[in-house]
Amino acid sequence: MNKRFGLAWLFLWVGIACMAAPAGEPEISGEAKGSAGGGAWFSFDPKSDPFSDSPIDLRFLNEKYAGEHGFILAKGGQFAHAKSGQPVRFWAVNGPSREADDAAGLRKTARLLAKYGVNLVRRHGSVFDKDGELNPAAVQRTLEIVEAMKAEGIYTHLSIYFPLWFTPRTNHPWLEGYDGKTHPFAALMFNPSFQEKYRSWWKAILTTPSEVTGKALVDEPALFGVEIQNEDSFFFWTFDSKNIPDPQLRILEKQFGDWLIRRHGSIEAAFTAWKAQKSQRDAPAEGRVGFRPLWNMFNEKSARDQDTVTFLFETQSGFYRETIAFLRKLGFKGLITPSNWATASPEVFGPLEKLSYTTGDFMDRHGYFECNHKGENAAWSVRNGHTFSDRSALRFDAPDPAKPRQFVHSVMDPHYDGKPSMISETTFCRPNRYRSEAPLYYAVYGALQESDAVVHFAFDSSRWGVKPGFWMQQWTLMSPAMMGQFPAAAMIYRRGLISTGRVLAEIKLSRSDLLQLKGTPLPQDAALDELRLADVPRGTDVKPGERIDPLIHYAGRVEVSFDAERGSTRLTDLAPFVDHAKKRVVSSTGELSLDYGNGILTINAAGAQGVSGALKLAGKTELKDLSATSDLELGHIIAVALDGQPLAVSERILLQVMSEEQETGQQTKTESPTVKRILSIGTDPWQVLEFQGIVRFKRADAARLKVTALDFNGYPAGALGDAREIVLQRKTLYYLISR
Repeated sequence: MNKRFGLAWLFLWVGIACMAAPAGEPEISGEAKGSAGGGAWFSFDPKSDPFSDSPIDLRFLNEKYAGEHGFILAKGGQFAHAKSGQPVRFWAVNGPSREADDAAGLRKTARLLAKYGVNLVRRHGSVFDKDGELNPAAVQRTLEIVEAMKAEGIYTHLSIYFPLWFTPRTNHPWLEGYDGKTHPFAALMFNPSFQEKYRSWWKAILTTPSEVTGKALVDEPALFGVEIQNEDSFFFWTFDSKNIPDPQLRILEKQFGDWLIRRHGSIEAAFTAWKAQKSQRDAPAEGRVGFRPLWNMFNEKSARDQDTVTFLFETQSGFYRETIAFLRKLGFKGLITPSNWATASPEVFGPLEKLSYTTGDFMDRHGYFECNHKGENAAWSVRNGHTFSDRSALRFDAPDPAKPRQFVHSVMDPHYDGKPSMISETTFCRPNRYRSEAPLYYAVYGALQESDAVVHFAFDSSRWGVKPGFWMQQWTLMSPAMMGQFPAAAMIYRRGLISTGRVLAEIKLSRSDLLQLKGTPLPQDAALDELRLADVPRGTDVKPGERIDPLIHYAGRVEVSFDAERGSTRLTDLAPFVDHAKKRVVSSTGELSLDYGNGILTINAAGAQGVSGALKLAGKTELKDLSATSDLELGHIIAVALDGQPLAVSERILLQVMSEEQETGQQTKTESPTVKRILSIGTDPWQVLEFQGIVRFKRADAARLKVTALDFNGYPAGALGDAREIVLQRKTLYYLISR
């Protein structure tokens, strides 16, 4: 089971309860410390941000107010404004935090998010009490969030139900059989009484008038969309008799029995077709038929398994269709997505899960880059005594980097049935020295694959702080390595400064083949490591059982469609882009080059140029309009045009630099060459490894380009000469280069 299973529930009560002043001017203090590669550290502890004019303020990218150009639609495989038809990408966060309890706090939070390039917030939280009854205060809170975000041009996406938020008590009136300790996995998809109550939540959210504006969300274009359910599926490991009490299983087993009668004429005829294969809970005399474990289904693929999977798929898809019809009948005009979860078998169940999502307007998924983090309560906290590994995504490190490289990452984004694609929860978890790779990684490869929304987890506070207690949570975005790199990353992603890649594979999956459990050649969440690369087809013919090289996602795009009967695969020869011998992959646009042997990403587009990863190993990086060199073992140097022009002629350029971060006083000891044990989790403030290096612009007018160092909030802190040679300052993240 994925360690992050259930992480989203924590977003409601972990670090997000904290609030302090937002970012401010750098106060450089604190004792210098050694890094893994040598060097000193500085304290990143900004003062309150006055939100004055700043070169890193990206509020101008947003509309005057969210919904200014109408509802957001799914059009031509992209999100688009209804009035103009203009495509839009969303650089987003899960939030806001609970700290912003009053209107002033929400407004300040919205302004901060807009400054850092955010144009969508996923509001992920329940609107019901412990018995599943509507909580009117939570409804009003939702309305307040939508209104505050709207004012700063930020849309809202609603996620209101996750099984881990609900533990039905003994003798619950409409969820019989629970004991106050068990979560109702899968029950929403088959229990009619639960569905009725669930729909009453949505009715209240969408039709309750705002106490401020009098307007209901059903008519609010600033409400981007809604999510039917979070992280639940018939095809994940939670679908098991150990998780579903007998009275609930009986409901589903009776529905299965009725379905088999319609399909085979009788339950007895079904057993005959199955060659008498039985299950422990079979009760044909009561009209009920049980379910074999998922592992048996995707491994053995018997006639019974195929019928079972078909029933589960139709039930899940039917629930989504009926819920969408209900929401549309209420008058909701925004976007609807069914769910976002993984499956017990990416190859066999994964495409069926995606097929069930095609009932909605867009596809959603979750994915985290984890760090081999282990220990008591490690699924949701960082504590003294826990162990972890420093893990680089640029090198495709396995969770334990001592093991072979593992070619899987949440940024890999095939598009299904011509629908837009969102990843509504993702981050690089901490502690991990390489966490600073994340923002540029998501930005450039999200743009390359034409991903439509990247929603970072989680905006737990508007305070730049480690937020320790006796434990910390591992997803905070308000850190220098994460939110601190949003300005350039958001510009790259939202402005399309990295071009969309070529379609390198067109995969047509047969619906009938999928229901016969034949699977897909491109299982989205399956890890393919170096030892199994021989299984990857080298030509354009993909035979049954073969898998397409997962590095295709770092070269270009993949489009998957579903057909009633016939399946096929059209695969471009990947040899010009992927070189496993040299451990390199280049994008089909020529703008991105990844040396995954050393962990070096080179970005060389007209409007964005830089280098990310092992800068010392990279040596001098020569790009179209600049060169960069640094002795940092881990660092990120990126220049982006702020005025929409190529860097060759731009008159306003942001140069952004980052190294690595850690908590003040963090102490670890080495358990093995790749595993560390935490002796002290550390405390505020954040520490950042001092920067060093040189950036030179090659433009003929480089001597006339002024370089201004900016403070932690992006305000002018001093002139540094011209752009012919910029010596990176030890404690400066941002520079404005201007005419």
